[in-house]
Amino acid sequence: MGSLAKAALALVVLAAAVAGCGSGSGGDTGSAPAQPRWDLTITYWPQGRHGPSTTASLTCDPNGGTHPVPDKACAALDAHSEALHPVPLDMACTEIYGGDQVARVTGPGLKANFNRTNGCEIARWDALAPVLELSS
Repeated sequence: MGSLAKAALALVVLAAAVAGCGSGSGGDTGSAPAQPRWDLTITYWPQGRHGPSTTASLTCDPNGGTHPVPDKACAALDAHSEALHPVPLDMACTEIYGGDQVARVTGPGLKANFNRTNGCEIARWDALAPVLELSS
């Protein structure tokens, strides 16, 4: 192989190596976009289950959907995701009534129901109020 052919081969190898180097993000720019961190459907009954309801979608990272305030809702989920879990059955809760409001949050692998029937449920509700209350 002549020196010109060796130089050409070296350039091809170098170009392939440079092309293989990415931005360091580890992502493949040709692949599908990443799934959102949260992809939820929220149904809210402001006057109880027998009254009218409102439903909205919410995605986080990127923030969007039909939710009236997705940025605040996503921030609440980031800060209080534990509130998506039900109150443990052996938890002692104050017996106070916080109102008729009811909500349901569903998504991949998630079905969470919310109400304001006692102190524990009110605390869960308050933590995720920006997600649950679908009025702007």
